Amino acid sequence: MRALVFADRLGLELAPLTDKVAVALLPVTGKELLLYTLEELVGAGIRELVVVAAAHGEQTRVSTLGEGERWGASIRYVLSRGEEQPAAVWSRLNLADADAVLALRGDVLRSPAMGEFLHQAQSKPGTFAFCGVGADPRGSLLLLRPGCQAPGNLLDSLSWDAPKPLPSEDGCVVADAVLNCLESLPAFHKANLDLLAGRIPGLQVAGRTVALGLIAGRKASVLPKSLKQGVAYVGANSRVDPEAELLGEVVIGDNVVIDRAATIRNSVILPRTYVGELVEIGNAIVAGNQLMRVDTGALLTISEAFLLGSLDATGTRARVSRWDRLAGVLLLILSLPLWPLAGAAAALSGRGPLMASRECVGNRAAFPGGDGAVRRFKARYCNTAIPVLRHLPGLFAVIQGDLRLVGVSPLTPEQDAERSEDWQRVRDQVPVGLLGPTQLTLTDDAPLEERLLSDAFYAQTRSWSKDMGYLLSGVRMLFNGDAWRRRL
Repeated sequence: MRALVFADRLGLELAPLTDKVAVALLPVTGKELLLYTLEELVGAGIRELVVVAAAHGEQTRVSTLGEGERWGASIRYVLSRGEEQPAAVWSRLNLADADAVLALRGDVLRSPAMGEFLHQAQSKPGTFAFCGVGADPRGSLLLLRPGCQAPGNLLDSLSWDAPKPLPSEDGCVVADAVLNCLESLPAFHKANLDLLAGRIPGLQVAGRTVALGLIAGRKASVLPKSLKQGVAYVGANSRVDPEAELLGEVVIGDNVVIDRAATIRNSVILPRTYVGELVEIGNAIVAGNQLMRVDTGALLTISEAFLLGSLDATGTRARVSRWDRLAGVLLLILSLPLWPLAGAAAALSGRGPLMASRECVGNRAAFPGGDGAVRRFKARYCNTAIPVLRHLPGLFAVIQGDLRLVGVSPLTPEQDAERSEDWQRVRDQVPVGLLGPTQLTLTDDAPLEERLLSDAFYAQTRSWSKDMGYLLSGVRMLFNGDAWRRRL
C-alpha cells in the first residue's frame, strides 16, 4: 500500500503565517503539521508516500521531509498549482496499478485514526473504503483498491476549496476522532492549545517534563516557577526568563526568547521570536514582530524591536568581528605586565573580592543566526578605583564576542529598561564596545542620561577614522596620569 498525501494548500486564510511557509510546515506544538500525518502513516506500516506540494514545495522536500530516510520511508514529490482539484492531480500520477492507495490531506490536524480505519476496512467489500474524521470531508481517509472505478469523484471530497460530500453509507467510523482543518488563525491557535492540553485523543507533546503541566524541548531553558497556572510547552533552544510568567495554555516554539517580566497568557509564540521585557500577550499568535489577536481579529505589526522582534531579522547592532577578537587577544598579551598591578591594587583597596562582575547587555545574538534579541553577559572588572586597571578584564568580553573594541558604553538590563525616549535608542544602531567617547571621558558613576547623550552623539557621528582615534586614545591613556588616579 502507498499513501497519496495532499499538502498543497495556498493558505491565504492563514496569512501572514503562510507568507513564507507552507500550511503543511506550520509548527503545531513543536512539530510541523505534516509530520503528524507522516508519522502516523509510518506507524501504520505505510512507507511509500507521494506528497503533493505547491507553494514552498522546496521547503517541504529539503527542509522537512527530505526523501523520507529519517523514517525509513520513500517519498516522491509532485508539484501542484495549489489547491488543485485532487481528481486532476490523480490523472497525472499513474497510480492505478496493483497497489492500494490511501489518500488523505496532510495539511490538517486529526486524531490518529489510520490504524483503526485500515482494520475496519478489511471487512468492507468493494473497490474503495472511506472514513470520515470529524464533520468536514477534507479530514477523511480514502482507501482506493485496485480496480476502483472513477476514483476522482471520491478524491474530490479532499478538495480544499470545494470538497464534495462523502457517500452517505458504508463508511468506517473511528470513535472520538477530532479534526481541526486550520481554516483560520483562531483555528490554528486552537489546534496548538488543544494538542497541548490533551484535547486531541492520541496526540501527545514530545519533550521532557520540567514540572506538572510544563513540557520543554531539547536544550530549552525554563524554570518551573515561570508556569503560574495552566499548562505550557517551551520549544527547543528557547529561553524563558525566570521572571517571566506563563498563564493558562501557552505554546512557545523553537528558538524563542521570552525576556524579563514578560507575561504570556493563552497564546502561541512561533519560532525565532523575541518577546521583550514587561510585554504582556494574551489570546494571540505572535510571529516575529507580528501580533494576531484571535479574540478580536486585530493584526498588529510592532515596529519597536525591544517589544517584539524576529530573531531571523538583521538587527541594527553590528556583530563583533573576528578582527576585534584577534585584537583583543593581542592587547591581552601586551597587558600581562599590568595584571599583577591590578591584583595588588584590588587587594589594597579593601573592597572585597579582587574581581567583581555585573550583568550587561552586549552584542551577541541570543541565538546563532539571529540579531533580534541580544544576550546578556557578565562584565567583569578589577575591584580598584584606578580606571586602567579596573577595566582590564573587559578584554575577555571582547575575545568572547560580547563587546567590540570601540563602541557605546555597556548598559545593565535595568539601565536598558529605563530608556523611554526615541533619542535614547539611537545608540542601538552601533555596537557596544570596551572603548568609546563615553568610556574615555565620563566616570562610571556619571548620570545615565549623560552617558546616553554621549552614546547617541557617537552613534550619529561614528566613522572608521574616529573609531581608530578612540582606540589610539585608549592606548595613550596608559601613559596619562589621569588614568592612574583613583576616580571612584
